[in-house]
Amino acid sequence: MPANLPPTYLEAEKRYREAKTPEEKVEALEEMLALIPKHKGTDKMQADIKRRISKHKEEAQKKKGGVKQKNVYAIDKEGAAQVVLLGGPNTGKSSLVAALTNAEPEIAPFPHTTHKPTPGMAPYENIQFQLIDTPPVTLEYADPLMMDLVRRADIVTMVLDITTDPLGQYEDLLAIMADHRILPLGSCVPEGMRKPVTFKKVLVAVNKVDCPGRQEDFDTFLELTQTSLPVVAVSVLNSTGLDAFLKKIYDLAGIIRVYSKTPGREPDLEEPFVVRAGSTLEELAGRIHKDFVEKLKYARIWGGTVHDGMMVQRDYVLQDGDIVEIHI
Repeated sequence: MPANLPPTYLEAEKRYREAKTPEEKVEALEEMLALIPKHKGTDKMQADIKRRISKHKEEAQKKKGGVKQKNVYAIDKEGAAQVVLLGGPNTGKSSLVAALTNAEPEIAPFPHTTHKPTPGMAPYENIQFQLIDTPPVTLEYADPLMMDLVRRADIVTMVLDITTDPLGQYEDLLAIMADHRILPLGSCVPEGMRKPVTFKKVLVAVNKVDCPGRQEDFDTFLELTQTSLPVVAVSVLNSTGLDAFLKKIYDLAGIIRVYSKTPGREPDLEEPFVVRAGSTLEELAGRIHKDFVEKLKYARIWGGTVHDGMMVQRDYVLQDGDIVEIHI
């Protein structure tokens, strides 16, 4: 056995030997695979671990009598946008979700604490975003079902740890997504990639920027990556950048908020309709009630780009903050 195996690997290996169920064995093996040093001397060990993972997963399936297991990554979208947090071990995804939402993901100062996705709702002004904490990924392993969740999400947030080679983490996450044919919106498709590609809106959150000198490290990261992706520096410890993080999500989501008004009454400014930018009055009418599309005659609009109470037709393009009084 190589002498340079870290203590955390040996602990995971002990948990594997003591595991009593196939699921517990798979969990320990996946942690071992993520922690084992990557060099030629461990190639056979890595292959053996992967073989055992596959074997125990088959055992777990047979134990359930062939009944298809529930996909824990099949999470329905809620709120104004679904945002999946993607990152390596111990980057602080769970802490970020816990600080911004009502969720309570397990948090600990050691890697691989998160074993299943944990969604939570993050309030932003008068709307909410769904943030989903996920198990850590590495170049060696990323659960295909989890990557399907990434593919379905509205926004992907790459969470990096500023204290541990953020440039390497950034490049690894891009490579992991590319391995699953997921690319940031605006990217060029690599030569030789023949299967369909999914383009996603991607935000980079550089975490743990809370100690002296970390701002300089963040500036260096930006200089080295020269990334065109939106980037925000955050810290749960002192709440640095948390508001900016949610604002970035709002900007990326490509949505606007419009408010309904009943003739002769004050508008409801507490619960806006959230629609995609560029939506028309006709589309909003359909959101309010399916019969409104056919019956719509006109609407009066109060907003920053029109005269208050201006009459508009069904092809009017809504603007953020518009107050809409529909007449049928």
